[in-house]
Amino acid sequence: KDLNMKISATTLAFTLIAARNSPIRAFSNAVTLNTRSVTNRLLSPSTVNTSSSSSSTSTTCNMSTVSDSTSTSNPLLESNDLPKFTKIEPSQLTPAMTSILEKLEADFASMESTLAEAKEVEYEEVLPVVEKMQHPLGYAWGIASHLNGVKNGDELRAAYEENQPKIVQATMKFSQSKPMYDALLKVQKTLEESEDDDFVLAQKKRAIENSLRGMTLGGVGLEEGSPEQIRFKEIKMRFAELSTAFSNNVLDATKAWGLEVTDVADVEGVPESAKAMWAQAHLQNLVKECKDEEEKKKLEEQKVDGSAGPWRLTLDGPSYVSAMQHIPNRDLRQKVYLGYLQRASEFTAGDEGEEKKDGPGKNNVPIIDEILKLRKEMSGLLGFNNFA
Repeated sequence: KDLNMKISATTLAFTLIAARNSPIRAFSNAVTLNTRSVTNRLLSPSTVNTSSSSSSTSTTCNMSTVSDSTSTSNPLLESNDLPKFTKIEPSQLTPAMTSILEKLEADFASMESTLAEAKEVEYEEVLPVVEKMQHPLGYAWGIASHLNGVKNGDELRAAYEENQPKIVQATMKFSQSKPMYDALLKVQKTLEESEDDDFVLAQKKRAIENSLRGMTLGGVGLEEGSPEQIRFKEIKMRFAELSTAFSNNVLDATKAWGLEVTDVADVEGVPESAKAMWAQAHLQNLVKECKDEEEKKKLEEQKVDGSAGPWRLTLDGPSYVSAMQHIPNRDLRQKVYLGYLQRASEFTAGDEGEEKKDGPGKNNVPIIDEILKLRKEMSGLLGFNNFA
């Protein structure tokens, strides 16, 4: 077979899927669950259709938001609509998080008091209410996390890192709430005693079961103020820091990597759209590295010729996929492929994080090692032999 044949779309898709599920990526995803999707693991099963319940607690009603006067000036607080990405600025993140977390803390404290005093608790009084309560936080922080990944900049990165500890602390209050845990146990007992056997009831039981398990793994069984609980919270906070550092290293390595191509034969048969994208990337890199302001203005006004080049291959998704699918030169594809796999690893960074010539970026391997050790310690605090 021709060893220089282009990689097929199917093979490329498999490669990308495998990369998404690689151990390194898995570690990164696992430690960001508490901050990237604050409701995903703890209480997300509560989105059960409870049309028979009152409209005041049904999850199908409009989600909770902060005051209208505040939300009208900050798009991150307008959680009843699609995200307004074009209007979002990094400076809006901290005010939004402050407003959301203040309301969330007050609402949840009130809910805990109500649950602690209640002798009987209905399903609709717990999970749907919490789902509605958490929605503004999940909405705003989800947008921030997305933008931090696709439009990362110094201002947004600083704002994200400033607010991440607050998000982790907020989610731990939910997972370690004994009044809510006890209320869920009461609901579970009531549902188990029911003789009904319909679909909605089965989903409610599953939601309660998952929520109780999530809270158990979230440290609800640890004694308040005990050394074990304090250490557990420290580990959770450290996980968030490691997650952010891991992601930032990958983002920095992705943005820094580039491969210049000048030979027309190397892009023969490549779609014009891909060549135009690479030519534009080459020009943008010239503008970025130019120190002379007059020369920079000339470059900014220059029009690119996608057919003539030169071109710059990068590790951004569209560029990487196009290169792996269409570049006829096997050696070039190999360089791009290895560049993608080796981002922020021991292959591209020195022991102290200094940059190497073949691929700038800090080494994420020590971060993975620390995550593994912390997972082992956290498992012991919860009474397990290992994280699995």
